[in-house]
Amino acid sequence: MTHALTIDDQGIATLAIHGKKSLNIVGTPEITSLTALLLQLRDEPRLRVLVLRGRDERAFIGGADIHEMAALTPDTATAFITRLKDLCEALRLFPVPVIAQISGWCLGGGLEAALACDLRLGSADSTYGMPEVKVGIPSVIHAALLPRRVGPSAAAWLLLTGESIGAAEALRLDLLHQVHAAAALDAAVQATAAQLAGLGTQVLRQQKRMLRDWERQPVEASIAQSVAEFGSAFRTGEPQRYMQAFLDRKR
Repeated sequence: MTHALTIDDQGIATLAIHGKKSLNIVGTPEITSLTALLLQLRDEPRLRVLVLRGRDERAFIGGADIHEMAALTPDTATAFITRLKDLCEALRLFPVPVIAQISGWCLGGGLEAALACDLRLGSADSTYGMPEVKVGIPSVIHAALLPRRVGPSAAAWLLLTGESIGAAEALRLDLLHQVHAAAALDAAVQATAAQLAGLGTQVLRQQKRMLRDWERQPVEASIAQSVAEFGSAFRTGEPQRYMQAFLDRKR
């Protein structure tokens, strides 16, 4: 089964990941097709926001295919994890905000993909973990984002023990931005997506790009670069339009 993509009239794209079995496991076919779809979608002119979700409420992504990984060699293992890295990078560097809508299980490679998204909204019954050490492999690639997201202490616990946590703990650690009852999650995600879609297209793309730059630059360089970014925003016409609309409302 292929991944399901829709784009509504607000420019909100929803991409449902179709993996294997009940936990929505992903292997090479799912990873490569999803990456190709993201690379194609990034050039869609109507696009304002991307919502990434699992195919149903049982799992966002329950991890990478252990049947495939059990047969890997050092060389094929490097190729496999590079494909998963490329998928996560396609999400992290996607030009518009990406919202992870997380229901059920979010484990291993699934949590790495979620970490690469900009916003993470989870259902109250969702579960998170990096269980790789329990099957003899380290958590790698975008697990490197975990210390930045939850702090070094919580990251060490999750990565070294391989234990899972529930949604309430994930929210407390700032792994999630919001938690909602399972029945309310879809509406909450759509409300957030609509809020973002109502903002200027160019300013959201600019702000996301700057966030990625700030992750790798010294703070002094980020501050200096942002002066030019502020000026360039006024070439788009969006500050003038949105500020005038704000002033008109005040009157």
